[in-house]
Amino acid sequence: MVYDVIVLGGGPGGYMAAELAGGAKLKTLCIEETHFGGCCLNEGCIPTKTLLNSAKLYEHAKESAVYGVTAENVKIDHEAVVKRKDKVVKTLVSGVKAGLKANGVEMVDGKGKVVSRTAEGYVVEANGVQYTGKNLIVATGSVCTILPIPGLQDGLASGFVMTNKELLEMTRLPKDLIVLGGGVIGLEMATYLQMIGVKVTVIEMLDHIAGPTDTDLTKILQKTLEGYGMTFLLNAKVTEVTKTGVKYEKDGKACELNAEKILLSIGRRANCAGIGLEELGLQMNRGAIVTDEHMRTNLPGLYAVGDVNGKIMLAHTAYREAEVAVNMILGKKDTMRYNAIPSVIYTVPEIASVGMTEAQAKAEGIDVKVVKMPMSYSGRYIAENEGGNGIFKMIFNKKYNTLIGAQFLCNYSSEFIVAAAMCVEFELTVDDIKEIVFPHPTVCEVMREAVLHY
Repeated sequence: MVYDVIVLGGGPGGYMAAELAGGAKLKTLCIEETHFGGCCLNEGCIPTKTLLNSAKLYEHAKESAVYGVTAENVKIDHEAVVKRKDKVVKTLVSGVKAGLKANGVEMVDGKGKVVSRTAEGYVVEANGVQYTGKNLIVATGSVCTILPIPGLQDGLASGFVMTNKELLEMTRLPKDLIVLGGGVIGLEMATYLQMIGVKVTVIEMLDHIAGPTDTDLTKILQKTLEGYGMTFLLNAKVTEVTKTGVKYEKDGKACELNAEKILLSIGRRANCAGIGLEELGLQMNRGAIVTDEHMRTNLPGLYAVGDVNGKIMLAHTAYREAEVAVNMILGKKDTMRYNAIPSVIYTVPEIASVGMTEAQAKAEGIDVKVVKMPMSYSGRYIAENEGGNGIFKMIFNKKYNTLIGAQFLCNYSSEFIVAAAMCVEFELTVDDIKEIVFPHPTVCEVMREAVLHY
């Protein structure tokens, strides 16, 4: 049977592409190797946020007296938290499948592999059955990066070392945990576990946490997390995973640290291996599929969306890339832009960013005007965050007076970063933003304060 579109992968990029194609009356097939909803829904974004919400409720209950609310014998039941996480995931996975079915998409559970390219299109095999698609959208996501550290593979095999997948399934808490990597995944999981009583140590090769995130914010975040009891070992290189912990080098010295469990979170890489792509002559770059601004590859009728193209590994990026790819298949010219993609680190507090940081703008030779202010300029922030030390930065192109970047350190900044993203996307000037009426009292109205202090 020949399909108009075959989608490899049922994660955010894949199921969105399949729904859009099916909704446009294209005969569509979606093949998923593990779980529809992908890593984001089953092993990443959603389950992690479910756990973090419980941790925040626990923390609020413990500190409720400062807000005039008294609570006694506050406890957290991690096993119950995991059960609720599983319920949330099950509900959302069912929703994804229902959406695909409602749009006429055929679903296949199994590993899809491209076996040939014919005059009719791309031939994909799954579970011993071959399917042909006039167009192929690859959305196979990403997998955890595994570095050649001595002892690491043995640790993963024994269960002593976990990835985010195994950690999210864990019902019994370890007494202490070593987190390898101070990036987004490591910090979010470390935050949850530290807040509910696990002693967490984060080991990071760089001299700062959270990768390319603005260091003015990450320094404050680090101090806040240290206030919960978390320990950070920066400029530290892990040299070996032992049966009881790790060996690492720091400041030229050999050190050793033991813990009950280790979380591996040193990044992710595109999941392209073993699905027949390179045999087709598909252009790759460092293991990721090369795409243009229309999500096209070097092969006609073959598109790649989401983590597999290695551009910006975020679910919402994949959603938009899927829309662009399907529009191109439908003959509607569409273009993917990456200059205003919001990103969030869901620690407590959160860091939400969009566009350029101050350092990135200066590195590109842009003359910038930076407005940096405490979140205390928001009356609501003060009312709801006793002792909070949040800050925000807004980066303007001095030549054009346009907003080119913004970063916020405060709880629920994830919910209003889109306002800054819209300003960046549509190149709004300071005067344009001044004319926007922000509701009061809200935390996001600090954006108006920033332009008033420009």
